[in-house]
This record gives sequence, structure tokens and C-alpha cells, in this order.
Amino acid sequence: MYKRVVLKLSGEALAAGRGFGVDGSRIHEIAGEIAEVRQMGVDVGIVVGGGNFFRGVDQARDMDRVSADHMGMLATVINALAIQDALEKKGVHARVMSAIEMPQVCEPYIRRRAIRHLEKGRVVIFAAGTGNPYFSTDTAASLRAMEIKADVLLKATKVEGIYDADPVIKTDAVKFEQITYMEILRLGLKVMDTTAVSLCKDNNLPMIIFNLNQPGNIRRVICGEKVGSLVTA
Repeated sequence: MYKRVVLKLSGEALAAGRGFGVDGSRIHEIAGEIAEVRQMGVDVGIVVGGGNFFRGVDQARDMDRVSADHMGMLATVINALAIQDALEKKGVHARVMSAIEMPQVCEPYIRRRAIRHLEKGRVVIFAAGTGNPYFSTDTAASLRAMEIKADVLLKATKVEGIYDADPVIKTDAVKFEQITYMEILRLGLKVMDTTAVSLCKDNNLPMIIFNLNQPGNIRRVICGEKVGSLVTA
């Protein structure tokens, strides 16, 4: 169904139930699913958050927001390196490209080089968000998806899709099978931050929100099965 995708992973997904750090078994499970998709011939880009180590927006109350966001960006680099290692152990070639240059650790993000890596069958992990404070990794995922001309943005979460209320708190919350970005903004749904939503809407980038904790869901989504919630412009 999709030839090139960007997968947005939260830092919390890598921590699993631990809440902090990287859970070794969980990250290898996720890497196994990504490896399966790569073997199908799909170009995969990954944007990862850093909330399992440091969340800049939460710390900004106690420190300068710019400093907090820079620390959050560095946290995403730690996660990106962990994903790269897990993928390589599955036999998948992967490259970490950071929006903040640190050549001893990973490559700088260069759009054309990223596309070339994808064309050669490598998984590209985009780290350090956009490289700018005040922009979330959701916005980075939207931006990178458009820059590499991805067919769809896949946002992996811990719920089945988009609901009109938090399904963990409200048991009768209604799931949207399909919704537009404008409706997300109008209803004030906390799916992604408004900058990311507006960016996707303005550039007609479809997005699918799905449950990462259901094994095989990444493959199902890419194969076009009705999984999660589809967001269109």
C-alpha cells in the first residue's frame, strides 16, 4: 500500500513499562517489526521522541525553555542510537541523522543524503527533532515526512487510534475511523501539537494513528489493513 513511510515513535514506547530508559527486549521487538517491513521493500524513516529520558516542555517550568529543549533533543539521539543498534542486530542497515551536528556519533541531517540512504535500502533514523527549540518531535516527523516525500506518516501510540476523549479515562469514548486535520484542530484533540497538524494539513500528508503494542500492526498498516485512525487533509 505504501512505498515510503515515516514512523513516529515516542520515547516512552522504548521504555515499555519501566517508564525510564530503554527496555532491551521491547526495542528488539519493535526492531523486528521494522525489519519485517523493510524486507517487504518499504523505505522506512523513523523519528523518535526523548520522553523516556528528558521532556523539555515539562522541564521548562523550572529552567530556560531553550536549554530544556536542547536537552530533550539530545535525549532523542540516545534513543536513535539504541534503535540503530537493535536494527543492525536484526541484519538491517540503519543510519542515524541528527539535526544537531555531532559527527563522532552520527551523520548530520542532509535531505539528499537521507533520500539516498533510503534508496539503498537503509532505514534512516532522524534524531534531535528539527534542531530548533519550541518545535516538538511530532513537528519534526511531519517535516521529515514531507522532505523525503513519504506516502504517509505513521504515529505509533498506546491506544487504538483517535478518540473524542481519553479512552483510558472515559470508557465510552468514541473512536474515529477517519478524521480530517481541520476537525482535529476544531475539536481540540490532543493527537499531535497544532504546528504538526497544520503542517500536515497544508501539505496534504495523510497520517495513521495506531496501537504499537499490538504485534504486527506496523506491517498491517503498511499493507493497507483497517488499523487505527486515518487522518486526511
